[in-house]
Amino acid sequence: MFLLKTRIRYIFTFFLFPQLLILPLIKPTERGLYVEPGDFYIDPWLPVERAVLTHAHADHTYRGSKNYLVSKEGERLFRTRLWNEGNIETASYGEIKNLNGVKVSLHPAGHVLGSAQVRVEYKGEVWVASGDYKLTYDPTCAAFEPVKCHAFITEATFGLPIYRWTKPEILFEEVNEWWRGNVEKGKATVIFAYSLGKAQRIMKSVDASIGKIFTHGAVERLTRDYREMGVELPPTRYVGEVENRKDFAGSLIIAPPSAQDTPWTRRFGAHSTGFASGWMRIRGARRRRAVDRGIILSDHADWDELLTAINATEAEQIWVTHGSIETVVKYLKSIGKDARPLETKFVGDSVEEEREQDSGGRGREAEEVGF
Repeated sequence: MFLLKTRIRYIFTFFLFPQLLILPLIKPTERGLYVEPGDFYIDPWLPVERAVLTHAHADHTYRGSKNYLVSKEGERLFRTRLWNEGNIETASYGEIKNLNGVKVSLHPAGHVLGSAQVRVEYKGEVWVASGDYKLTYDPTCAAFEPVKCHAFITEATFGLPIYRWTKPEILFEEVNEWWRGNVEKGKATVIFAYSLGKAQRIMKSVDASIGKIFTHGAVERLTRDYREMGVELPPTRYVGEVENRKDFAGSLIIAPPSAQDTPWTRRFGAHSTGFASGWMRIRGARRRRAVDRGIILSDHADWDELLTAINATEAEQIWVTHGSIETVVKYLKSIGKDARPLETKFVGDSVEEEREQDSGGRGREAEEVGF
């Protein structure tokens, strides 16, 4: 019904006001995605007067803006990432805020704790900017919520048919078996994963009865934020507090990618390494990462999830950004959808890998000290 009404509306608009169809409500600028009627930006990559943020990963949460609107569910994470600078206003999921006559609401994206899609409504026109999202079950954050709209801006980080994720229960049973095997060998198990979101999902999903769980400073800092926001996680201990290195034998250590191949890992003695990423689906990725095990775990939608999410919006226009833009646009056009590329500075997983040392904004020293 929504799609039918949308098509009728677009046909009507095309004949009477064709110029309106080429004036997007959310448009790219040198500072970020801009909503001109409301005079605010969504995930700007330069300082602005007012920013609405989708989630607290580094490529979507740049510091320096004067005013921020973020989800209440992720407030602690945003304050950590932003150094608690600027005026930070929160909104619960579904709560409507009026920004200069534009109705703005945040809706669960399923990406990480507090992640949100941004719904923008102005004079009957509804646009949704997805930010990053996934449909796979994640016990540490609210599930993705489809939002019907006229235009949908979607990510495409893993927008290729080769990317299809294993069911979480199967994946984590494999991780548990690997960990148990390392315990029997007297080895520590070290998993490199992004400190925000993926690290907490791992510690929540593994069998914590197998052994102790230790964390890198960058992970522990954000894990504390998760706990303060009400997410129940198994007990963890900051690596830097451990005096007897024999305590690491048989344990699970979770650290950001930046800790790999550094002196920091020598303290664990004999250990086996794994890297958690959707990129592990690619043959040769584990070898290039020089780890013992590739764990195919992503906080982004796979190919099937992207198409499911897009169809659920019933959007007349689909704007595709960061990732396999060309492939997704081409496929959507082949099935009759109005799909268009949208260039932004969001680059999904890779920017987090490069900027992981900026966890909390305080660099390498903060990762080691953690607090």
